[in-house]
Amino acid sequence: MNLAFIGMAAALGLSAAGSAFGAGFAGMSSVGAWKKCYAAGKPAPFIMIAFTGAPLTQTIYGFLLMNFINGANCDAGMALGVGLFGGLAIGMSALFQGRCAAAASDALGATGKGTANYFIVIGIVETVALFTLVFGLLLLNSAG
Repeated sequence: MNLAFIGMAAALGLSAAGSAFGAGFAGMSSVGAWKKCYAAGKPAPFIMIAFTGAPLTQTIYGFLLMNFINGANCDAGMALGVGLFGGLAIGMSALFQGRCAAAASDALGATGKGTANYFIVIGIVETVALFTLVFGLLLLNSAG
């Protein structure tokens, strides 16, 4: 068994798992916030769909990292490490982005205010995944 393939699978799998958890948390909160809006006779903000979908981008980053590992000219141990730890970091970013998005949905549903601020916070958490992807690529290129 080639360790590089495990690294590739970890990059995608852990990223996607984080996206699933993050979108799940955000989605549940969006539904709850909409319910509260409907019960109070207030309009339900459709923008909460964007909050719910925000963690899904980390699956794309995991896929890209998987492909970078596949194309890298490095030893199998490096590929395993980058895939495992990179996938974990990207997945955790997705999970916590979902938690931030859940709080944003709750706050927006209650107040109807702060949308731009909530997206800024969600974007900051997204940056962790982007940094991980770029630094993982640089690490793979420097090892070859």
